Amino acid sequence: MLPSIFPGDADRQSPAILALADGTIFQGRSIGADGHTVAEVVFNTAMTGYQEILTDPSYSGQIVTLTYPHIGNTGVNKEDIESAKIHAAGLVIRDCSLRVSNFRATESLPEYLKSQSIVAIAGVDTRQLTRILREKGAQGGCILVGEDAERALALAREFPGMAGQDLARVVTASSTAEWAESVWQLGAGYAQGKTDGPHVVAYDFGVKYNILRLLSERGCRITVVPAQTTAEQVLALNPDGVFLSNGPGDPDPCDYAIAATRTFLERKLPVFGICLGHQIMGLALGARTVKMKTGHHGSNHPVQDLASGRVFITAQNHGFAVDAESLPANARVTHVSLFDGTLQGFELTDRPAFCFQGHPEASPGPHDILVLFDKFMGLMANPSK
Repeated sequence: MLPSIFPGDADRQSPAILALADGTIFQGRSIGADGHTVAEVVFNTAMTGYQEILTDPSYSGQIVTLTYPHIGNTGVNKEDIESAKIHAAGLVIRDCSLRVSNFRATESLPEYLKSQSIVAIAGVDTRQLTRILREKGAQGGCILVGEDAERALALAREFPGMAGQDLARVVTASSTAEWAESVWQLGAGYAQGKTDGPHVVAYDFGVKYNILRLLSERGCRITVVPAQTTAEQVLALNPDGVFLSNGPGDPDPCDYAIAATRTFLERKLPVFGICLGHQIMGLALGARTVKMKTGHHGSNHPVQDLASGRVFITAQNHGFAVDAESLPANARVTHVSLFDGTLQGFELTDRPAFCFQGHPEASPGPHDILVLFDKFMGLMANPSK
């Protein structure tokens, strides 16, 4: 146990266990709520942004392992959130700092986890855990507060896997709503966006707030609709463009979203998809999606724009990918991952639609991939171009 986790009083902290379905057991200390959680265990290589990661709805059904060893030193605040609550099923870290040092912090990470009933464990050798996940693939796991390793392992092995899980309908909004919040500025907080631009209907499959903020910053009037909203209901809103958001789970069971997207493409309405939205657009075109061994989770993934050769450093969070070989002839591949060559983006040659697998709104240092939002604005201004 690292001394900076619980200096001097480790015995006061509850023991906790992380069990993997392959039989591996890690022992540590609880830094969250009591009880247990069962989900797919994945690793994220980001060095910062743990609050945004925890509140990203795309992590629903997943226990997140952060590979960066020191977590919690900047605490938690009320602004750096991507949704209304924590969606990650659990958290695994190496070293949890008890000393919070940030002028915006309102509480510590353990306080935040406990307040939202999230089970979490610290003191785990995350390097060893990451090697296991990298070599064997993401797998079911259980974090259990206590010392019952046999029960934790049995629970981990009961996890059915992510394939076939339609989680978009679980995390989506319950009703249609307008969105007008724009980007954050130091000393001012979140601004009110302009609403004199094009009308965008955004599907909430687990949408991250910053996607909506960036559209709002560009003047879009935004209507956010639940995942199962039909194409006819969206068309009745008279949109200038449709946005397909990120989200958790397997895209294949999202037949409602696939059918709606197919209608928008047939109508030649401008469409922009991110992450799960990218996968749904691929399925709407008749392409296939595949479950990845470990997925892509982090803020340092190199992606190449094939037209220019330019490399972007991007944020990623997905466990499924579109098979580029299965795309139809009217789909042009635009971006690929330089880690493993998987498809990262494509556009249609005969209608105003494109998508991107990564998260251009996350801006992990560089902001250059934000040009995708400007591309969407251009398509809405001139759909026939």
